[in-house]
Amino acid sequence: MESETSENAESDFGVGEILDLLARDAPPGDFESLLRRAGELPLGPARTNRLRHAVRTALDIRATTERQRRRESALAALVDTGRDIFRHKGLDERLDVVTRHARRLLGLDMAYVSLRIADGGSYVHNSDGDTTALNVGLEMDRGRGLGELAQDRSAPYWTADYLADDSFPHTEEIDRVVRSEGLHAVLAVPMSSGGRMVGALYGASRAVRHFTPDEVSLLRLLADLSAPAIEATRRMDGVRSELARALAENTRLDEELAAARRLADAQTTLSGMCLEGRSLHDIVRYAASALGGDLAVRDAAGRVLAGTGEPPRADAASMVRGIADSRAGAAAVRLADDLWAAHVTTGVEGPGLLICRTGEAFGDERRRLLHFTAQTVATVLLRHDLATAAGPIRDDYLDDLLSGTTGAPRHLAERAHRLGLDPAADHVMVVLRPEGKQGEAAIWASSYAYRHAGLKTVRRECLVLLLPGSDPSAAARSAVDELTALLGHAVSAGAAGPVHGFASADTAYAEAVRCLDTLIAIGGRGGVAAAGDLGFLGLLVSDDHDVEAFVASAIGPVLDYDRQRSTDLAGTLDAYFSNGGSPSRAALELHVHTNTVARRLERITDLLGADWQRPATALEIQLALRLQRAREAVRRP
Repeated sequence: MESETSENAESDFGVGEILDLLARDAPPGDFESLLRRAGELPLGPARTNRLRHAVRTALDIRATTERQRRRESALAALVDTGRDIFRHKGLDERLDVVTRHARRLLGLDMAYVSLRIADGGSYVHNSDGDTTALNVGLEMDRGRGLGELAQDRSAPYWTADYLADDSFPHTEEIDRVVRSEGLHAVLAVPMSSGGRMVGALYGASRAVRHFTPDEVSLLRLLADLSAPAIEATRRMDGVRSELARALAENTRLDEELAAARRLADAQTTLSGMCLEGRSLHDIVRYAASALGGDLAVRDAAGRVLAGTGEPPRADAASMVRGIADSRAGAAAVRLADDLWAAHVTTGVEGPGLLICRTGEAFGDERRRLLHFTAQTVATVLLRHDLATAAGPIRDDYLDDLLSGTTGAPRHLAERAHRLGLDPAADHVMVVLRPEGKQGEAAIWASSYAYRHAGLKTVRRECLVLLLPGSDPSAAARSAVDELTALLGHAVSAGAAGPVHGFASADTAYAEAVRCLDTLIAIGGRGGVAAAGDLGFLGLLVSDDHDVEAFVASAIGPVLDYDRQRSTDLAGTLDAYFSNGGSPSRAALELHVHTNTVARRLERITDLLGADWQRPATALEIQLALRLQRAREAVRRP
């Protein structure tokens, strides 16, 4: 009985093991090892032959499965390649995609594309993996080279060792490139679109290599996929080129006409800007654009009050002469070959000069515009003087608001109305750190507050502005841009608000200062920040500590998706981060397949955007997840 059992066991030896090896996709060596172990048993020749036949069959099944897997992978890669091609617009970009993917798909050392020339032959347009500068631009005569043969025959053409193969005509130019690049195996497939030959796609290896039918077919598929896009791009480039040539003359005439119109309209625009209360820098910048040069407003001492680019300079004697001549003639005068100037009244600082440097011809229209700009600048400077005169009263009021010594609400509102302010409207608090030039910055702040119907004061060597509006970040950015242009260096700013009623101005000021200090502490000098701009740091500096808004901004779309579909993407996110960003380890923790985690992460990317795994964003997401868990814990009954 025992002998019969042993015989049955030996008879069945290897069957289960072969099936197990197939299921595990084991390497061929494991099957050979199984045969060696079988040889150590007294199975007999018949049983041994059956076992060997079963192993060969299993290896055939494995090889077939592997080939099918490779085909599927290659087809998927082709689909990705097609998407990548159509994501780009230019011919060079699309051809770069084709050659790069060709190398990756077939494991090539080099890939390149030749395009057909209208009068016959072709030339290499793009190449990937080349080590010399000989390949791109190489011209191939009609019928010379594998690519020409492939195009003439509308079929792939390849060789395992190019230089040693005499089955096709060689040329010295092509052979020199092949020799310089160290190439041996070369495969060329035609690229055609709508029955028209576009060019050829090449794949090359620096070792002797026999291309398989699957590899030839794959490169042919890639060529067929990319040819229509390449042909369409070439046609569009031709259309654009023709259109550009056709419009060149019209564009030149339009530019001349537009320049004349800009000069004619500039005086009206400058007058409107002055009436709107625009800054001196805005007016000078606009005038510089209209005049086609750089401008500088200099006072009697030569100091620059406003300028563009590299502010034009003039020596003291030239400035005195320019002021006198322009004043006497009520017109712009020439100081040097490329310098023109017009007299400007700078208020209490005495006479000054508006200097323009331009390399263009300075005709009568530009001279009249420069003189009118000088008059506009004088008006703006006079407005600055008025704002400065009214400044102390307005500064005192803002100082009282920041100190909390405003008295009764009725008294607070009465003072606001006398200064032309609406206490019922929303206001924002902006604190700017000018980093030097305190005098110029303070004068600018008085004018800026006056122009924007706000208040200004100076505290802790910072400019403090209370301005109408509901977006503190936008208000701060606008102020920083103008002050930076005036001072010529970066200015930092913190902001808070909106303030509903002036009674809470001191609280908004404290928050704006904290935002500014935080911005400087984290290396953001020259930037702008309100609590909402600082991410999770905003929770620390903000007075309301709006955790719910922070969580919603970081992971709100994920939480909404979970609520609407009864999913747990938030839990997947948590597991992903807690396992060091490993989908496989997260899958183990969640007791699901790794592919399930991958699909969930793709959905999260759709909801949060492609950059959610960047370090800064990932940190805020993890903080939001922890805050959300804490909120859910304390809300449970």
